[in-house]
Amino acid sequence: MNMNFLRLIGIVALTALAQVARAELKWEQTSVDLQPALGDKQAVAHFKYENVGKTPVHFTSVHASCGCTAAQTQREQVAPGEKGEVTATFNIGGRTGTQVKTVTVQTDDPDPSRTTTVLTLKAVITPLLEIQPALVFWQNGEEPKPKIITAKANKAAAIKKLDVISSIPDFTAKVEAGSAPNEFRISVQPRDTAKAAYATLSIKPDSPVNTGNTFAAAARVMPPAPTPATASTPATKSTLSTIRHDLATPAATAASPSQ
Repeated sequence: MNMNFLRLIGIVALTALAQVARAELKWEQTSVDLQPALGDKQAVAHFKYENVGKTPVHFTSVHASCGCTAAQTQREQVAPGEKGEVTATFNIGGRTGTQVKTVTVQTDDPDPSRTTTVLTLKAVITPLLEIQPALVFWQNGEEPKPKIITAKANKAAAIKKLDVISSIPDFTAKVEAGSAPNEFRISVQPRDTAKAAYATLSIKPDSPVNTGNTFAAAARVMPPAPTPATASTPATKSTLSTIRHDLATPAATAASPSQ
């Protein structure tokens, strides 16, 4: 009976000792929201931590969710009471909109609930230009009247004019001021609509923060309406695939944005 009691006391003492001597990395925050300025090439988030435990904590892995984001720790071991941070650097490149990147941090904390921490960087990137619609088209034989593409410029970009060039001479494009501030109207007109034609419109703003990036829209004169026998021919499918690919791919530039 006495031996069992002593064993119980020993187990309780070891458990208490283990709890007292535990390591624990406490994060100030695990999510950071950023709004990079127009022209910024990177967005950097700082995730601060402190070892509030009684033993050192070792980082075993720090891994970013994609190749466009790099993560760094200040040290591999964090002593009790020591503070530091994990830095996540997101390379913006040509990306726009809301970008969410994560960094997965793993330590040798004996508590499984604290071994892995996911840090989240959210960057809201306002584009230099918003173009609507991205495609204007005419039916075969339709009257070749001009159609309008609206380009809305970021107010911080200080854009005074746009240069628009058609990839083929079958279409002309003229630019004039829009009805609202920082807005441009691109008037696109086909030479005729008697035959099918497709053009990429390269749109280059004169903003001082623009580093050679060119935006793209498209103009299209549709082929004659297919007969039932030709509605699903390989040629028809190939044409539609080409349009989708061109609109999804940024126009070629002298200095393409880094990935």
